[in-house]
Amino acid sequence: MVVINNYEEFEQYVGKELGVSEYLKITQEQINLFADATLDHQWIHVDTARAKTESQFGTTIAHGCLTLSILPHMWAQIADVRNVKALINYGIEKLKFNQPVTVGSEIRVRVKLLALNNLRGIAKAELKATMEIKDSPKNAFDATIISSIISISKLLFHKYSSFRTCTGKKFLFLFPVFNQFYLFSFNLGPTLSVYRKAVSSTCRK
Repeated sequence: MVVINNYEEFEQYVGKELGVSEYLKITQEQINLFADATLDHQWIHVDTARAKTESQFGTTIAHGCLTLSILPHMWAQIADVRNVKALINYGIEKLKFNQPVTVGSEIRVRVKLLALNNLRGIAKAELKATMEIKDSPKNAFDATIISSIISISKLLFHKYSSFRTCTGKKFLFLFPVFNQFYLFSFNLGPTLSVYRKAVSSTCRK
């Protein structure tokens, strides 16, 4: 597993493979639960008897979105990005399902960091994810996953996330919300003061 403590360490992996997860076996129980959660009960997924006689695969297959939903679990086996408040999915590009995942198959994901951008306290990471099927020449899917990594610790984005002010406050945290930058003033007390100011209007270190 790759351990990443700050932006600079993460940036060193641009253009490189971050790692490969362990194999995970897909069971009919998983498929049925996913069908219940998404209300997608198409027979190719849940009707084992019909799939055995009518499906070209001879058995049931996992929903494509089920295999996508497993990515966070597998990502946790590849990288430990520390000093992070939240990891949010921003989008998926160039997604292509290449091979159905039949019940009983074992799958794993291989991840490469394509790009990383620092958006003043939020890292926008573009990750190439390839889901492999054990003993299969074809991948289940290929996709570019775009994630936003939000940090509240200056350890990850020490150049941008915190700085002292002339008002004597502890520190300010710059956070973009709907294309506007908000300055959050954190104190030891229970009150959180919010200022909508541009960075240029605050005092410098």
